[in-house]
Amino acid sequence: MNLPEKFEILIITLSDRAHKGEYEDLSGPRIRERLSEFMASTGWSFSVNLTLIPDDPVILKELLKSAGAVYNIIFTTGGTGIGPRDITVETVRPLLSKEIPGIMEFIRVKYGAEKPNALLSRGVAGVIGNSLIYTLPGSVKAVDEYMTEILKTLEHTVLMQYGIDTHSKNQ
Repeated sequence: MNLPEKFEILIITLSDRAHKGEYEDLSGPRIRERLSEFMASTGWSFSVNLTLIPDDPVILKELLKSAGAVYNIIFTTGGTGIGPRDITVETVRPLLSKEIPGIMEFIRVKYGAEKPNALLSRGVAGVIGNSLIYTLPGSVKAVDEYMTEILKTLEHTVLMQYGIDTHSKNQ
């Protein structure tokens, strides 16, 4: 299987208040910025679509069901805490055909060692349809922490997803 000629990437921000215009979404654009730097370093062609929705499981589920066939990589930001409107994890997890628990567990432990509140994030990662998906918290600081770790493994993860073996037989 070959890599796509152009990676289609979707970034979904879940926020009732940003959706109502009460404040500007900064976390979605920050994911785009960090991802753009990474993609430029790989030489992969890509386009990014940002969308902002309220914390609504029906809207998110419908969006993800169609996105899994169109996008190669999906990021969500927001809705990974334990508040009553934090619905991202419960909506995403049942849609996963494969979960990748290690990356999110590592991020929680690494940053939670210094800031115990980081252990309260419930973000998940995995595969929906043909898409990799990562669910990140909604703060810009958390986005930077998560992206720092995710980007360390993203190229290898993408290659694995497309069945491209980069391991030599001597290793």
